[in-house]
Amino acid sequence: MTRSIQTLSEADRRLVAEWSAACAERVLGLFEGEHPGDDRPRAAIGRARGFARGERDTASEIRGRFGGGSAVRDARSPAAAAAARAAGQASAVCHMGAHALGAAAYAVEAASLSAPDRPEAAEQEIAWQMVHMSDAVRAALRSLPPLGENRSGPLGPGLLASGRIGEIIRRIQAGLCDTERD
Repeated sequence: MTRSIQTLSEADRRLVAEWSAACAERVLGLFEGEHPGDDRPRAAIGRARGFARGERDTASEIRGRFGGGSAVRDARSPAAAAAARAAGQASAVCHMGAHALGAAAYAVEAASLSAPDRPEAAEQEIAWQMVHMSDAVRAALRSLPPLGENRSGPLGPGLLASGRIGEIIRRIQAGLCDTERD
């Protein structure tokens, strides 16, 4: 069986898992503000960090992702739903590194939706993500195919490649080529 280019090596998945968890954690309060007793997105971020530290393996993380049901269904606002999706995407990095871009994009969307009076919110969130990306994370993410060009993973034609999330991922991928950081 041939591994998808979107998978990344285990070492690279561990690197991008921490970065994607940090992206998702920045907007976690949007979900927790609506559902203070619901720890599913926080637990997903914790599992992503545990995977990044080598405390969890891919198989246990995949099992953990599906244990508590989807917090997205319980979100009342679009911003809270996007925050929950960011956490879910971060926890999926264990099996396919391309989900890191999904986590980042949903975090940008959550930040943007929570600040409708601030059109610059999305660009500010992307800028934060780029500044907080190590050179190793940048290199790993740069090795992923451009959105929509490879069918064997989350960056193929589908949910992440369409609409606003697709636009955000394209902006993030374009930013990966920039050699300067703010």
